[in-house]
Amino acid sequence: MASGDAHVTPRTGRLKLFRHVKGEHLFAGVSGGVISTLVLHPLDLIKLRFAVSDGLASRPTYQGILDCVLAIYRARGFPGLYAGVTPNIAGAGASWGLYFLFYNATKQHWLEWQGMQPNGNLGPGKHMVAAANAGVITLAITNPIWVVKTRLCLQYENEMRNVAVSRRYRGMSDALAKIWRHEGMRGMYKGFVPGLLGVSHGALQFMSYEELKTQYNLYRGTPRDKHLNPLEYLTMAALSKLFAVSTTYPYQVVRARLQDQHNKYDGVIDVVRKTWRGEGMGGFYKGIVPNLIRVTPACCITSVVYENFINFFMKPKDSS
Repeated sequence: MASGDAHVTPRTGRLKLFRHVKGEHLFAGVSGGVISTLVLHPLDLIKLRFAVSDGLASRPTYQGILDCVLAIYRARGFPGLYAGVTPNIAGAGASWGLYFLFYNATKQHWLEWQGMQPNGNLGPGKHMVAAANAGVITLAITNPIWVVKTRLCLQYENEMRNVAVSRRYRGMSDALAKIWRHEGMRGMYKGFVPGLLGVSHGALQFMSYEELKTQYNLYRGTPRDKHLNPLEYLTMAALSKLFAVSTTYPYQVVRARLQDQHNKYDGVIDVVRKTWRGEGMGGFYKGIVPNLIRVTPACCITSVVYENFINFFMKPKDSS
């Protein structure tokens, strides 16, 4: 018996780290991210166009959201509104899937460590830390995809009169190959530092989302983890996303400008200094309107799809 115990314990110890990593969270997150991106990508494209609009002659200017949509449509047709959709789908699917995967695994490890039930309440502080941990890991894996998505969304061919603008990238794989060839690992991780600052966005969003669900169930006198209906999930997701976006949006402008192939900056401080000097505080909030129009329904769609997938996959296990 002693030799058998000695044989089993190391194996159990090695697997212990991974027992809270559940594929259901990954699949549900990927599904939500892909669906919301397919529906709302054009608004993400428009947000990026406004975010990098710094007065350069080598890029078009727009009078508003409708003017931007019409300019892209006239130049490239309906497919132009979906420029960069492939890396956006890959990035959104991977990011949401990995985020939910690592976020829930971190929560379950923490609950177990504190001797609490799997459906216990960690509180807002620990929810923020779990979300930040998931955000850093996810960003480290997916940052190259976001660089490619930004570059493809900022190709302006056929949109500017009297200016020759070449199409630098033919697609996602071509962009990855050229960025690696000409800029190396540094090019793949442009915007990583402001992306780390942006981890606070996800932390605030998930903290508020979890607390809204918990407080709502407590108000109704139901268990903290009780499954809500789609309208309730939509409301919680929209409120938490609006709170996170309004608090942290400037980092998205800084990140987009660092990843933009049409301009060169020496780093985060250089972007902040030049944006402030040339555009003032308003420069850090360029694109926030199309961003809010996009991210709020995107977050709602992702959250509803995720919660319903999880309820479908996990409920039989809980019942058994």
